[in-house]
Amino acid sequence: MKKAAVAVLILCVLLCFSGCKAESAAADTSRETPADNISQEPGDESTVQAKSDTGSLYTTDSRIEDVMHDPVFDDYGRLIFPADTAYWSGDTLAELRLTWYSNIDPDMTVEIVNYLKEHAQAGDTVFYDIYTDEEKAGDPDKEDTGLFFFRGEPGAKFSVCNAGGAFAYVGAMQDSFPHALELSKRGYNAFALIYRPGAQTACEDLARAISFIFENAEELEVDTDCYSLWGGSAGARMAAWLGSYGPAAFGGDDLPQPGAVVMQYTGHSNTTRSDPPTFACVGESDGIAGWQTMQRRIDALSAMGIPTEFHHYPGLGHGFGLGTGTAAEGWLDQAVAFWEAQMQ
Repeated sequence: MKKAAVAVLILCVLLCFSGCKAESAAADTSRETPADNISQEPGDESTVQAKSDTGSLYTTDSRIEDVMHDPVFDDYGRLIFPADTAYWSGDTLAELRLTWYSNIDPDMTVEIVNYLKEHAQAGDTVFYDIYTDEEKAGDPDKEDTGLFFFRGEPGAKFSVCNAGGAFAYVGAMQDSFPHALELSKRGYNAFALIYRPGAQTACEDLARAISFIFENAEELEVDTDCYSLWGGSAGARMAAWLGSYGPAAFGGDDLPQPGAVVMQYTGHSNTTRSDPPTFACVGESDGIAGWQTMQRRIDALSAMGIPTEFHHYPGLGHGFGLGTGTAAEGWLDQAVAFWEAQMQ
């Protein structure tokens, strides 16, 4: 009897160890990364699952690095976020923060990157180089330039949206991508420019971008008549300068000035009698661009007989973008209506 009892005890111990090993193996498998799965044999179920995951859409929990390096975007994925990493922070889309900007909407961030991904997967071109390979080789800074395209109706008019960033970086995710996406929803073809920081180089890149769009208007299916330039902060200065002097003044082609300029939160004060119709808006609590300064410029343009519209919002600071959920909400619709009035 004792021998039988010992045998049963040994059997139980062996079964216990076997179970522990199985549980440990399962735990190790749960820690495998997608890269581990991809390295397995072709046809393996886990490999197929890992590959199919690359086609899934992003969420607020998606890592910014994963968006930047998603194969669907080729090399330009890195330009969706500022090329200079010193000006942004956060690991996930929900955590994205940009220097000098407020009111960043994580849901809008997710909508933008999913728009780009879905259209890229469908075979649409969502990014255009504005410089040739030879030009980039001669000036490596031009590697970090280009146009993201948010398509509207074929044959509709176009706009170019220019983000701010104090000419130190390009804050597109707050200051140009949202605007371009919303304009595309209203049927307009909208481009968001990624430019070289620096006032002169930024204007040169905008002039080149406008020239590129005019040159390729048929392929892009855009109407070049009464186009508009949009910008916030430093981007608003770019739009104003190109509006005042035209693309040729900054190395672009000899092309018409825009039919309208839409400006947000900038202290730009220069005016000319040839300035295009101008819409401007700013928060009254903006510590970077005083609303009174903007109003003085708009009043000066109005005095010259140039169509203008100006709005200032109580309690709102710098860099509010679309202004969703703030006193500025709806300003973009007013700006579109202003632009459309110039088309008559």
